[in-house]
This record gives sequence, C-alpha cells and structure tokens, in this order.
Amino acid sequence: MEPAKSMFGLKSAIRRKIEEEGIPYTIVSSNYFAGYFLPTLAQLDTTTPPRDKVTIIGDGNVKAIFLKETDIGTYTIKTVDDPRTLNKIVYLRPPANIITFNELVTLWEKKIGKTLVKTYLLEEELLKLIAESPLPFNIVHAINHSVFVKGDQTNFQIDPSFGVEASQLYPDVKYTTVDEYLDPFV
Repeated sequence: MEPAKSMFGLKSAIRRKIEEEGIPYTIVSSNYFAGYFLPTLAQLDTTTPPRDKVTIIGDGNVKAIFLKETDIGTYTIKTVDDPRTLNKIVYLRPPANIITFNELVTLWEKKIGKTLVKTYLLEEELLKLIAESPLPFNIVHAINHSVFVKGDQTNFQIDPSFGVEASQLYPDVKYTTVDEYLDPFV
C-alpha cells in the first residue's frame, strides 16, 4: 500500500540497477526492527507496552519477524566477506522471532501476569487509517498492513537461487529473542 509501496519500490529499483550493472552485492532483509514495534506492541498512543488493553493489527494470526537492531548489525557484518552471500538476499528469520501478534500478546500477558482487553484493527479500518493519516503515521500503518495483514515477511519460501537465511548460515550468533527483548519492559 502507498506510501510504503513507493518507499520499498525505490529500494527495489536500486537493487535492480545494481544487478543490471553487474556490481557484486549482498542484500540484507532485516524485517521488523524490534525497537520500532516491541516497546509499545505497536500501540501508537503510548511509549510503553500496554498494561490494560491492546489493539491487535489484523486478525492477529499472521506471522511477523522481529529483530533487535544490534542483531541485524551482527548478521550484516558476518555477510561482508562470506562468499555464500555474494549476489544473494540474506533473510533474517531467526526461528524464535517469528511470531504472530496474538502470540506476542499472550507472551506479554504471561510476563505481566495479566490478561489484556483486546480489540482488533481489521483490514478495512487499517486501509482507512492509511488513507486518512498524515505522514509518518500513514507509512507506519501501510507497513503494518504489509506485515500483519498480508504477511509479506513470511508468506514465501526463500528461493536458494537468490536467497539464504541468516540463522542457518550463522548458527553461532546468539540473537535476542522476542521473549528476551520484552523482559526489561516488565
């Protein structure tokens, strides 16, 4: 959805140009930066995780992938001189960080020992928010639509002809799990 579509389209155009020119590359697909989402569980009206009520984007059953920014950096640095990543997309998909919104809320509820009142922001309402919200909120809503409604982070298999998965390439990396990431917010 626009305006995120144009933003990501520009990235795709740059990638295609690099490929056309024959420039060696490694593309890192980092998915959702944990720092943008997990500290509030995507609640735009707060700066802390919810304690009473939560709005779940979509039906809550679509898998998303979250990574701590330092872990993204760790994986990215490992790709620099690795011939297995040359002219490939490196997808960051650590297994413990592939989680639905509903699973995330359940995890948070267990941590705080409380059941939250849940409402759902379904696709029709989200599309309306994308159309009516000012920058940068319309971009955030469009990205959330892509991730939590369309499942664009997880609705495909990695094609080994052009992609590799980072946690399989680098099983020695001790990444921060979603569970661990939430601990300081309890």
